[in-house]
Amino acid sequence: MEELKRLNKFISETGYCSRREADKLIEEGRVTINGVVPEMGTKVSLEDEVRIDGKLITEKRGKSVYLAFNKPVGIECTTNPDVRNNIVDYINYPTRIFPIGRLDKASEGLIFMTNDGDIVNKILRARNNHEKEYIVTVNKPITDRFIQRMGNGVPILDTITRKCKVEQVSKYIFRIVLTQGLNRQIRRMCEFLGYEVTALKRIRIINISLDVPVGRYRDLTSVEIKELNKLISDSSKTEEASLPKTKTENKKPLTNKPKNTGRNENGNRNRKGDFRKRK
Repeated sequence: MEELKRLNKFISETGYCSRREADKLIEEGRVTINGVVPEMGTKVSLEDEVRIDGKLITEKRGKSVYLAFNKPVGIECTTNPDVRNNIVDYINYPTRIFPIGRLDKASEGLIFMTNDGDIVNKILRARNNHEKEYIVTVNKPITDRFIQRMGNGVPILDTITRKCKVEQVSKYIFRIVLTQGLNRQIRRMCEFLGYEVTALKRIRIINISLDVPVGRYRDLTSVEIKELNKLISDSSKTEEASLPKTKTENKKPLTNKPKNTGRNENGNRNRKGDFRKRK
């Protein structure tokens, strides 16, 4: 019997975009199977004719592309050609590639570009605890309390952020290592504590550190790719893992923490954490 694949998985494996982006395209009615607009979850075979915006897409041929790109401020991490200053047009790579995850328009730094849909899913799973490191500048002097609160979890977006490594670099600059990727997470965390981010740069994703000038990219080396695949080898990439977690699931790792009281940095509550300085 011929193998059937979920439509979003088929699209991502062609190298057209990630599985999440494929879901958006399907929801927007931009995908057809044999001339018919499908429902979410539809499965296809190699005999089916899949088109996006009327353009036929086929299985990916040739080697996979893995780039480390230093995104400048002002570039949008989207594959939508209608968005001005989108990342794909900026790089202008000879074959179709797409970003793994996002980096805010106002932020700069390391982002991976690829045509490998499977690696996208493994790297992006928040529950897989993959590290991303940032250097952040804020608008007023950093205090010990600020560092402690950032490291022990901050209530944003109906959850409490995971404990993370945070250390002060200078009067206005700190370093933070996250293992989750909530929307505008660092900016929201700082805002809750009464600070404003004035500059944010991502300098590492898992085992890859930023080492190219702003606006430039390089191919990942075979050694880096081998190590990266080793580090994410146990990551979940199933359809179930790609589903959004419920609020209860989001809070499971933090069941021993006090519930969010809604108090801000000026409140009286002060949860004592187990902050350890980065070695």
